[in-house]
Amino acid sequence: MILRRYRTSDCGEMAKLFYDTVHSVNAADYTEEQLGAWANGKVDLEAWDRSFREHITVVAVEDREDAEQIIGFGDMDSTGYLDRLYVHRDRQRQGIASAICDELERTVKAETYVTHASITAKPFFLKRGYRVVKEQQVERRGVLLANFVMEKKICERYSDK
Repeated sequence: MILRRYRTSDCGEMAKLFYDTVHSVNAADYTEEQLGAWANGKVDLEAWDRSFREHITVVAVEDREDAEQIIGFGDMDSTGYLDRLYVHRDRQRQGIASAICDELERTVKAETYVTHASITAKPFFLKRGYRVVKEQQVERRGVLLANFVMEKKICERYSDK
């Protein structure tokens, strides 16, 4: 696995990975209606590309016969807000999400990291030292989905002592 920065040419493959992951990995915690509202297969690629370019975006790739296959991605803005984190449905629990988060947290220097974690992702973030600030219901295409505002405070990044 190689971690690298986002390229505009990645966007379409990342949108497909997002859809496939939501509809398989998150299916244990959300209804079909909720999954369809969350990921309906119609991503605004121009808006996603702009967002990925404005954020620090890390892409996990694997070399496959003269081509790279994207196996995960994550993006964080300059304030420490982790916007998206998705790993290919066939590559779960292999350390890919941890590697992406480690790189994002190493690159973005913030006092607090914040994310809105799905029910499925909540245990992952708890293990990384995040705590639940609140549970909330978010509306996507007229459908409510539960998620968790979570944060990880960095007490002292650098010490003078």
